[in-house]
Amino acid sequence: MLVDVQSKLAKAAKLADRNTNEVSLIAVSKQQPEARIDSALEAGLRIFGENRVQEAQGRWQPRRPHFPDLELHLIGPLQSNKAGDAVALFDIIHTVDRPKIARALKTEMDKQNRQLPCFIQVNTGDEPQKAGISPSEVLDFHHFCSSEIGLDITGLMCIPPIDEEAAMHFALLRTLADKLSLSKLSMGMSSDYEEAIAFGATHIRVGSALFGARL
Repeated sequence: MLVDVQSKLAKAAKLADRNTNEVSLIAVSKQQPEARIDSALEAGLRIFGENRVQEAQGRWQPRRPHFPDLELHLIGPLQSNKAGDAVALFDIIHTVDRPKIARALKTEMDKQNRQLPCFIQVNTGDEPQKAGISPSEVLDFHHFCSSEIGLDITGLMCIPPIDEEAAMHFALLRTLADKLSLSKLSMGMSSDYEEAIAFGATHIRVGSALFGARL
């Protein structure tokens, strides 16, 4: 599965006239059996994404001493009372989506002396049930996070609506990032990462295409 994903990633990058090294493959390990995680590590994968802080702690704290080059990404919603644990465990946060979380993260980063790169999660479809900042509020929220709070905002992240063409959401995210002079785009999952690469994705979040269906 890994070889197949890497091959498709490389092909998509070539078609977009991009370097394969510009795209980070995040292996989404949430709710996967431990044996699959160990196999992924043995295959050389070192960048993993998790949705829940507590699940990630149980999985990665025992393994981290054995893999010093491990890079952990929080790609799921964060509660403010978990900000301290998130800052201690993860290396990059993809889901800054409201002022309370921005403040909590910055407080913990200062306390732990760990200034992590962050992405603002954008609700490109303005779906009421989904986390993320409305596209109309992204510019103001970015100013708040970077200028007022002092977070290191390096990019934008989105999860397109499942019943709409992903392309227009990827295009919107790229347009917003360009307006803010942000170079990182976290977009694209197992079903659409090739398309996301065409629109400039720098981080793709791939789970089932790498690991198979969750058990």
